[in-house]
Amino acid sequence: MKIYFINPPFRAEYGKFSRESRSPAVTKSGALYYPLWLIYAAVWAEKQGHSVEFLDAPAKPLNEAESLSLIRERAEGCRLFVLDTSTPSIYRDIAFGEALKARYPEAFIALVGTHPTAVPEETLRLGPGIDLIARREYDFTISRLASLIEGSASRAEALSGLSGILGISFRDGAGLIHHNPDAPYIEKLDEIPMAAEFIRRRLNYRDYFFPAAEYPEIQIFTGRGCPCHCTFCVYPQTMHGHRYRLRSPENVVSEFSYIAENFPDVREIVLEDDTFTIDRRRVEAICRLLIERGLQKRFRWLCNARVNTLDLDTMKLMKKAGCRLLIPGIESGNQGILDAIKKGTTLSQVQRYIEDSRKAGLLVHACYMVGNPGENRETIEETLRLALRLNTDTAQFFPLIPYPGTEVYRLAKKNGWLRASSYEDYCKRDGTHNTVLDLPELSAEEMVNFCDRARRRYYLRPRYILHRLWMGLKDPADLVRSLKAFGKLWRYLLKRGNGKG
Repeated sequence: MKIYFINPPFRAEYGKFSRESRSPAVTKSGALYYPLWLIYAAVWAEKQGHSVEFLDAPAKPLNEAESLSLIRERAEGCRLFVLDTSTPSIYRDIAFGEALKARYPEAFIALVGTHPTAVPEETLRLGPGIDLIARREYDFTISRLASLIEGSASRAEALSGLSGILGISFRDGAGLIHHNPDAPYIEKLDEIPMAAEFIRRRLNYRDYFFPAAEYPEIQIFTGRGCPCHCTFCVYPQTMHGHRYRLRSPENVVSEFSYIAENFPDVREIVLEDDTFTIDRRRVEAICRLLIERGLQKRFRWLCNARVNTLDLDTMKLMKKAGCRLLIPGIESGNQGILDAIKKGTTLSQVQRYIEDSRKAGLLVHACYMVGNPGENRETIEETLRLALRLNTDTAQFFPLIPYPGTEVYRLAKKNGWLRASSYEDYCKRDGTHNTVLDLPELSAEEMVNFCDRARRRYYLRPRYILHRLWMGLKDPADLVRSLKAFGKLWRYLLKRGNGKG
């Protein structure tokens, strides 16, 4: 049966909306993530014998009319449309699904992603034309739905069978909403085909950009889930859970080999696991395989890596295996704030991590976040002082954005800290991030102004500018990466805070 997987359009007039980012937006750095979860569901559907069409509208970017026109060209015979979603775009995602429903009334319209997983009842009530939601990990769920629809003689017969599909919320023939039990998490990840193979056939990898990586890059996941319990992190709390399920080292390195053979100009691989380095022995096994196969000579790679998961020896091995950069969520310069958000790390671990990374020759892109519970004017200044002292290769400063399904969202809602009147408020008119939180001791305006000031202090230091020039002289690829990212970011660095979230 034919399934149409769609990453819908959103604010295309302003740029590329990165829906699969952990904080979806038209980003200031121009980042665009691959729609990997949609890709994994599509490749699994192909493996089950279904016919697949795929549209990533933000990659071009396409507006609603252009997207519907392209879909019409290849939608004949399609009985299931699967739309990715996000919190800031959810109203338009639903409207796009209802536009498809008007054109293909006998087809099923399914939504996937963190937002409808977190609030399925609310989401279905927002859009009468939406038939169902595939919650959490939906790779297997979508294929099971397609098989049910394909084996049904009519739409009514298919509707009657939806009660037997785990992991979905759906609207029955009478319009009543039902929530089936969750589907189990996927355990045997090696069985799911490689994302890179699908990217080669269906997407233009040059459409995507990750500012911390050398361009062009490919993003993949080597595992799902995260054992950590940070209160703000949306994917573990809504989609993938808190147990890190792994692809085998051999399977991961086989995808590196595939990329090496089929993407001759790709310069870097981005490992998008929430925390790739949780299982240190597996990291070491992957590194040794990369070295054995000579892949460290072909391209570099980067990963998300918590500050309490690595030692110097492992960092040195990663560097030898081609790792160039680590991305830790440092978050705050105040230990009390780290404890409050259940980060599970200490400032002494942060300091040691940065020292070891320098000894190993690894770069660090540090992530800082303000607006956590308990935050005030002094704690955010502690964060800036820490960032300047650590002086990592790059850094980002963002206000906390509490998404439905997370512990911090529930806390903010309970205490009346949310200033958003609707989900549209999660992005500004131009699609960039908005601040939707007011704390007792820190307003949204203060958070935004602080982050603007922190970026200027960090990136406009003469010391930092000289560092970037020196890095560019040593490595022309690093200069290209920096120019591409800073070309987007520059106007925000020069802009003074305007008091608006």
